[in-house]
Amino acid sequence: MPDTKASAVDDVVIQIRAMIRDRRMGIGDVLPGEVELADMFATSRGTIREAIRTLKAYGIAESRQKLGAVLTDGHNTAMQDLFAFAMEVSTDAFQDIQGFRRLTEMNLFDLLMAHLDAEVLARLEAINAAIPTAGSADEASERDYAFHMALVAAAGNRTLTETYGMLKPVIRRLMMAGKTKRSTLEHVFVEHQAILEALRNRDRIGFAYHMDRHLSAGLVFMPGAETYRSGQQQETGRE
Repeated sequence: MPDTKASAVDDVVIQIRAMIRDRRMGIGDVLPGEVELADMFATSRGTIREAIRTLKAYGIAESRQKLGAVLTDGHNTAMQDLFAFAMEVSTDAFQDIQGFRRLTEMNLFDLLMAHLDAEVLARLEAINAAIPTAGSADEASERDYAFHMALVAAAGNRTLTETYGMLKPVIRRLMMAGKTKRSTLEHVFVEHQAILEALRNRDRIGFAYHMDRHLSAGLVFMPGAETYRSGQQQETGRE
């Protein structure tokens, strides 16, 4: 089941986004304080604080002394962050992005077999080992992304590697879902280990199987996931 706290934070992030649009706020504008936002959205200051941290992770806001959270253009990937920020986190968005990743990552096997060595495997192991100890959803999503980016880079296709770099804010946005739960971090670790084990054994079918399961796992945390699954089951029943 989705984590209640994570769902509450996601809801507040969506509400703050709507407020920013409705008030036509721009770069340099200051967000209302935690107390005001908590009253506005009928939630706790702790939830507001986590939502603001999420906005900072997307490069949409930053803390400034004596001002609070200020809207910003972030770093040199601001346009990419803006795209990720504007994208609604939904089952449709999840399926679109993960569908792209499924087409690419599940088909990396032959390239990886030609380039993979002990050093690359050790690097992937080290990245994965750090995921369960992540201190926040932002840190966990960064490590999750780093694992997949290292896997893509190991395939030796420069264009594909550059494409994944461009999509980083969008992919990380989806990876954030559910990562406030310790059990989710452990699950991601185990799934990555299964993918690595398939590579060590040169098991093409195992690699595709575990990658497919892994790329589908986050659907449970998407808004409307139950409705989506019910619809899918109904469609399957008609066939």
